[in-house]
Amino acid sequence: MDVLTVATRGGALAIAQTKFVVASLQEIHPHLEIKVKQVTTSGDRDRRTALWSLKDTGFFTSQLEDALTAGEADFAVHSFKDLPTEQREGLTITAVFDRNFVEDCLVAGSPVDSLDELPKGAKIGTSSLRRAAQLRHLRADIEPAPLRGNVQTRLKKLDTREFDAILLARAGLERLGLGDRISFVFDPADFIPAPAQGALAVQTRADDDRTNEIIAAIDDPKARTTAGAERAILTTMQCGCHAPVGAYAKITAGKIKIRAFICDLQGENYIARQTTGPAAEAESLAEQLAQELLNAGGDQILAGLEK
Repeated sequence: MDVLTVATRGGALAIAQTKFVVASLQEIHPHLEIKVKQVTTSGDRDRRTALWSLKDTGFFTSQLEDALTAGEADFAVHSFKDLPTEQREGLTITAVFDRNFVEDCLVAGSPVDSLDELPKGAKIGTSSLRRAAQLRHLRADIEPAPLRGNVQTRLKKLDTREFDAILLARAGLERLGLGDRISFVFDPADFIPAPAQGALAVQTRADDDRTNEIIAAIDDPKARTTAGAERAILTTMQCGCHAPVGAYAKITAGKIKIRAFICDLQGENYIARQTTGPAAEAESLAEQLAQELLNAGGDQILAGLEK
């Protein structure tokens, strides 16, 4: 019997995601035993600092990677959008998995069906510069405010009226069985998600052939291609996962359509571009699209963020 150890964060969402990966692997490999090792990351320890003020990458992932590198775990399960675009030496993404919900969604304190129905000056909780910039672009009167904590903590802050509404990734709510809390889901073509949002990344040591063979059985090639194209936007723009940048790719009949944007923090200088081409050329298409964004003024926006 094969016995593997998986590293995961200890929050409810991380555990739910890891259990789903484990169950999927054991369905294919019935005699596989998997032990769970919970790891506390920097992001789990620091729940007060606004994510948009962070300069470091790997806030939610580096300690999991440490466990892999040290041989304390055989694989790790990440929300793919949290992983830095630069792969740590010796590690690899062996499976990209379960990308069913890429969208952002809004959970409001009172029933609403669109952003237009929120009251003037509504206070919206979010941990993302990307979401905040798009909110301001769509409605200049809205007040995005920093929101940290796990999903349950964020919902509690909404329920105690600290915010009029909060913005979350739909995938997290659905995986926790909290989809009924969603007021409405944004169209990802209009309110563009974070690169690789909704996808799970299963990471292993590159030289661990037996584990890699087991994990590769759940890899979703379409999810890998779309998430990879979106992450290529970040890599080409050299802006990191906390910048007000979004990307959304969709494959239809062998063609990939990629949309991406960059925006200043006030939501005023919103630059969006899109491209379509063969899915086999996804990464090069994404790189060209990212360069278009930079040439259209995205480079100036990024320079302003560094001041």
